[in-house]
Amino acid sequence: MENLLNNGSFFFLFCSMSFYWIRAFLNRSNFSILGKFTTISANLTMFCLLIYRGIQENHFPLSNFYEALIFLSWSFTFIHLIIETQIPWAGTILSPTALFLNAFASFRLPESLQKLSPLIPALQSNWLMMHVTVMLLSYATLIVGCILSIAFLFLFKSKTEILNQLDQLSFRSIGIGFPLLTVGILSGSVWANEAWGSYWSWDPKETWSFITWIIFAIYLHLRLNKKWSGFKSAILGTIGFFVVWICFLGVNFLAKGLHSYGWF
Repeated sequence: MENLLNNGSFFFLFCSMSFYWIRAFLNRSNFSILGKFTTISANLTMFCLLIYRGIQENHFPLSNFYEALIFLSWSFTFIHLIIETQIPWAGTILSPTALFLNAFASFRLPESLQKLSPLIPALQSNWLMMHVTVMLLSYATLIVGCILSIAFLFLFKSKTEILNQLDQLSFRSIGIGFPLLTVGILSGSVWANEAWGSYWSWDPKETWSFITWIIFAIYLHLRLNKKWSGFKSAILGTIGFFVVWICFLGVNFLAKGLHSYGWF
């Protein structure tokens, strides 16, 4: 059942990206409907996959990196469907990220990071659901906002209406992701004190989470108080894109710490 759901979610995401790209590059507007249908199918399939693993493990299904990647991919499809109500072609730029996360989880992660396993003592806490869920949702919303900023830069000489939509949706997405990131960091600090006796230890993940928080705090400060918008804020959003990926993927694999998987 797990393999069926796993392979099914990848298939739907691949079809979704293909349909949106056909719609964009061949100007076949009817393929948007197929793209939306397969995105919804992928969303539901990944949701069922997480529920199935949760039942099998008998705990909240966000205890390893595989499940975190699947949840993040699910979050992308959910946000994508919301963004699509404002920008019909949003799937062209958002669907590849959801597919990348799903494919990375399914085909690139070592089996040791995918298999079902009981919770280690440090994770046996009610803070697991709160902290991990909020952090992953913050990553998803921040990355979506950053991708829209990158799209703004690519289409900078395009129609004003399209640019305004991208600018406003990028701002809103980051505006939602930042408080989620803040709550996630605070809940993680409380959990760290409960598990390890210290609210903050400058673990590589904690350090990069703080750097990420600073980058987007600067973005929102300049946007709200200095009236930065358009091109200038898109530059900051693009910088934030790379910082979030370093925080989420780079630190987990390249650094040694309490949050690291030590793959490399």
